[in-house]
Amino acid sequence: MAGHGHHHHQFSLCFCDLMRLLWSLVVPCVYLSLALSLLLLLVLLGLRMWLQGRRKSRRAQDGGPAVAFFHPYCNAGGGGERVLWCCLRALMNRYPNVSFVVYTGDQGVSGEQILEWARQRFNITLPRPPTFVFLRHRGLVEAACYPHFTLLGQSLGSMFLGWEALTAFVPDLYVDSMGYAFTLPIFRYLGGCKVASYVHYPTVSTDMLSVVRERNPRFNNADFISRNPVLSALKVVYYCCFALLYGLAGSCSDVVMVNSTWTLGHILALWRSPSRTSVVYPPCDVRAFLEVPLDGEDEEELEEGWEELGSELGSEEEGRGEGVDRKCHSIVSVGQFRPEKDHPLQIRAFRKLMDRKREGTGGREALRLVLIGGCRNKEDEDRVLMLRGLCQELGISDCVDFKLNVSFEELKRELVNASIGLHTMWNEHFGIGVVECMAAGTIVLAHKSGGPKLDIVVPYEGRQTGFLADSEDSYAAAMETILSLTPSAKLEIKRAARESVGRFSDQEFEACFLAATEPLLNQVV
Repeated sequence: MAGHGHHHHQFSLCFCDLMRLLWSLVVPCVYLSLALSLLLLLVLLGLRMWLQGRRKSRRAQDGGPAVAFFHPYCNAGGGGERVLWCCLRALMNRYPNVSFVVYTGDQGVSGEQILEWARQRFNITLPRPPTFVFLRHRGLVEAACYPHFTLLGQSLGSMFLGWEALTAFVPDLYVDSMGYAFTLPIFRYLGGCKVASYVHYPTVSTDMLSVVRERNPRFNNADFISRNPVLSALKVVYYCCFALLYGLAGSCSDVVMVNSTWTLGHILALWRSPSRTSVVYPPCDVRAFLEVPLDGEDEEELEEGWEELGSELGSEEEGRGEGVDRKCHSIVSVGQFRPEKDHPLQIRAFRKLMDRKREGTGGREALRLVLIGGCRNKEDEDRVLMLRGLCQELGISDCVDFKLNVSFEELKRELVNASIGLHTMWNEHFGIGVVECMAAGTIVLAHKSGGPKLDIVVPYEGRQTGFLADSEDSYAAAMETILSLTPSAKLEIKRAARESVGRFSDQEFEACFLAATEPLLNQVV
């Protein structure tokens, strides 16, 4: 018993000595942490004062406020870029005394060339040219730089790119028009700017979490992760932590605009700023497509149109069954060559359609798939090569055309002449290409999810405006159904679709965008 008490006493002494040692280490660490925190705070305050001083001197020199748009890929040809140019056009017309800046990472081009490409691609001419600030480190936001933890890497990279932009030019109002939410706190708290954001697509969403939880392989969930329950669980934790940070960054925005009902739901769940958030549908150049006559076409006029189209594309089929058009049909897809657009699904569904035509009463040689889209970089170009290889593998390369970075006039011509407008992106945030197809008088076949399902391909005054599908078989079946419609049935769908797209016009966008940003502009003007 005495020995046991002795050992207990020794243990107590050792424990007390250990606690004293830990305490002696904790106290300096606390003081050091406080000192470092204070030093960091002083540095941040110093940077804020320096940046605000630069803004004041710039305003004294220019004599007015400045609005800056952060759009590292402004020379690309996607719907996000069209939003940028329409935003600038609307603000320039409303506020003639405000100067405008575009932060871009495009290299090897001039501001004049960028504006000329915008005119050719989008049919948009600005009242006056903005100032372009060319950023040198756009590679920091490229997915290729981060083979693992891509979302986190790109977000951190955007912060460094945002810092480069802020130190190059300090605006009064900062607008993130491309979805880089982690730049918002930098401009708000360091630059002292008012900040606004237009969100095309949430960086992380509950749908992405569900894909990982269900271990469903998709373009953003590799097969080796979906097959491993441990890696899937770790990725869920990673996504949840990232979603928390993303929400904190996004909540810094004074005004939040989203492009669809689908995006609205996710941003409200993540950013939690309902009073500052509104839906502003993106601008679609429906007026240019609506110039092509559609009303009053009868069956004979439709037949003549198909004959002309068949002659133009050089693959015309002899014969025509009663009520079924078997002239040459082009199935057109419009969308940048990115993985989420799921071009392989389009190609495989087209192959199944051709198989159905082979089994049925002719028509295989009268079909063409036309893939129209922009290529931003070598990664997109490599993806096009992969898609060409898939066409070769399936034996349909002679029936598939790739048209890259086309002009607006060529885009318009292809859509007007198309039989079907094809869209396959799962949970597309909006779908400008879908709206353009409907305005052009093309019967649209879109993915049964996201913006097309909730906002675009919806009944208009009780009438059908298009078709939805979600698999290779359902796409092939829907395409076959569309091609077999009578001319009068096609015309009725086209008319309903055209009447429904007025809510996505440039005029509607500009009115909603100006209404959302007016409170901020009134504070800086």
